[in-house]
Amino acid sequence: MQWGVTFGLLPMKRFAARTIVLLVAAAAVPVFSQTPRSTGRAAPDPASKPPFTAETFSGLKARSIGPAVTSGRVMTIAVDPSNRAVIYIGAASGGVWKTVNGGASWQPIFDSQGSFSIGWVTIDPSRPNVVWVGTGERNSQRSVAYGDGVYKSEDGGRSWTNVGLNHSEHIGRIVISPTDSDTVYVAAQGPLWAPGGDRGLYKTTDGGKTWDQVLKISENTGVTDVVLDPRNPEVVVASAYQRRRHFFTMIDGGPEAAIHRSTDGGKTWKKVNTGLPNDELGRIGLAISPVNPDILYANVEAANRRGGIFRSTDNGVTWEKRMDYNGGAMYYGDIFADPTDADRIYIPDVG
Repeated sequence: MQWGVTFGLLPMKRFAARTIVLLVAAAAVPVFSQTPRSTGRAAPDPASKPPFTAETFSGLKARSIGPAVTSGRVMTIAVDPSNRAVIYIGAASGGVWKTVNGGASWQPIFDSQGSFSIGWVTIDPSRPNVVWVGTGERNSQRSVAYGDGVYKSEDGGRSWTNVGLNHSEHIGRIVISPTDSDTVYVAAQGPLWAPGGDRGLYKTTDGGKTWDQVLKISENTGVTDVVLDPRNPEVVVASAYQRRRHFFTMIDGGPEAAIHRSTDGGKTWKKVNTGLPNDELGRIGLAISPVNPDILYANVEAANRRGGIFRSTDNGVTWEKRMDYNGGAMYYGDIFADPTDADRIYIPDVG
């Protein structure tokens, strides 16, 4: 099961999330000796103890009350399909955290790696000890941090190897083939503030040793989401996202943003237009129903408030608008299909 959620706090800088420590400091309050005024009350006894001493606070010790701050937004949650007590969380600027007891306690497992910004975490359903991490938050605010590629762990997060795409900077999603653990797709948005980089949809068939760019749009447009048909993983649906951040504005969307579909594992592609808005598109989140993979959902951002939630019942060939929805795609461009009900979907937002 894979989820992604966001929370709107600004990320911290180059510090991974840490536990919070509450410190209590106490100092003795001095008693000043002076000649008391004539108030009709007895003068204080010089031999009496001050109201606070070190002994007063001897039972108080520094204690952990965290991890309560993950340096901003939680970007992705991955649950081990073989053991639901094992959960990984990727934070926008706080690294990767792991629990083995259903969330009762957490440990940071990514602090020694080259990036603290996380875009996506994926667990191999066939080998749950194999975990893939895409670094670089996939949102487009000024405050987002960038990553340094894709990492892989084969021991449940105890050790990591950077397996490439070092210039992708922002990873939208990582999807593993249900029939071959060495076949993995990575949706790379590419740099936010500049053109070029590792941008587009990348595929490996040797577990990350080598990568092929199977969908390239342009130096300004990357891929933000990708889904596979679990019955036939040669069917790939990906969404291209054209965007550029400047200090003075955000170019969010453009003519190159679109949904693309392949039936041969990414060798050839066809742009999908039927049923989608004719206006320029922005960020598009995708979901495929595990109950009925002929049903796909798309959270579509479009100009002139033409965006919304779209559904396909023919495996992504044609689409139909189901409802108006104009959430903040800069942060909330995701959509998730229920694992047991093909008609139920989840959309994270603050509304």
